[in-house]
Amino acid sequence: MKRMSWASLLLACCVFLLSACAGGGNVNQKAKGDFSAGMVTDTGGLNDESFNQITYAGLKRAQKELGIDIKALESKRDEDYVPNLTKFARENRDMIWGVGFKIEKAIADVANQFPNAQFGIVDSDMGGKIPKNVTAVTFKEEEGSFLMGMIAALSTKTGKVGFIGGISSPLIKKFEVGYRAGVHAANPKVKVQVAYAESFNDATKGRSLAKAMYDGGADIIYHAAGGVGKGLFDEVKTREKGKYWAIGVDMDQSRLAPDHTLSSMVKRVDVAVFNVMKAQQQKKHKAGKLLQFGLKENGVDYASTTTKHVKPDVLKRVDEFKQRVVNKELIVPATEADLKQFMQS
Repeated sequence: MKRMSWASLLLACCVFLLSACAGGGNVNQKAKGDFSAGMVTDTGGLNDESFNQITYAGLKRAQKELGIDIKALESKRDEDYVPNLTKFARENRDMIWGVGFKIEKAIADVANQFPNAQFGIVDSDMGGKIPKNVTAVTFKEEEGSFLMGMIAALSTKTGKVGFIGGISSPLIKKFEVGYRAGVHAANPKVKVQVAYAESFNDATKGRSLAKAMYDGGADIIYHAAGGVGKGLFDEVKTREKGKYWAIGVDMDQSRLAPDHTLSSMVKRVDVAVFNVMKAQQQKKHKAGKLLQFGLKENGVDYASTTTKHVKPDVLKRVDEFKQRVVNKELIVPATEADLKQFMQS
């Protein structure tokens, strides 16, 4: 073997040092751009047609309008949350988002390890214990779901409607309770079937639950189940047009089944996330608090495509109740206990 020349040895050392600086696991490396953001999904993934996807839409808007450098990491399992968040913290990104209530413990742990980093979490209030470097963004899902319940009750022909939830939790319960309250407010005689998939990504389970509900007499089903909801749309597309309907969630999901989507309850997560990053970029944002968005704040509503299949007189009545909620003349229940009282009043 020939001996390495001094020039070659020097070059090899330089390459090694550059590589170490660029890729070392504990090296703080500033992301490209004046302001950078990272997003860690829950196990539903970026293309869940739900809250992960709409959150990422907010980041992409920030990239386009504010010049923010963005990057997303998909979590395949719960154990990925901490390493994904940690990766962005070590990259020294200016804002690091975690999506979904399942990620709250990981956010708390990593935020504590990196007190100088700024984090945001969507769909969790951190149990009321929000670290000083975390911004919690939540929505009054019960208010948007109330509108869906009214639409379903005023549109059903069978007198039976359904609700499919993802993982049983206080958050998803808000969707269910709000929906049932809306059904009751519009027509107390309409029955609501409820089922949980205990998953946010099992589309096969979602289709199975939807099939059972449709076969059981329900003609309209609302879901709050992330990727599980894709199964609902797969099933409803196989059924008679104008007779069986699905109601989407988080974003306008009508494109999944244009002729079978009655409405969608939209959560403007993208707007909330964009506004937080804009304020952060302009140094006008203070973390360590909860930001909550409901009908009054235009944080939730029915999708604009609702007018395609829902009758004008139905929407007129829904809008009347919507205004009552905005004016605080009507308080939409968010828990089973509140629902019981609501139905008795």
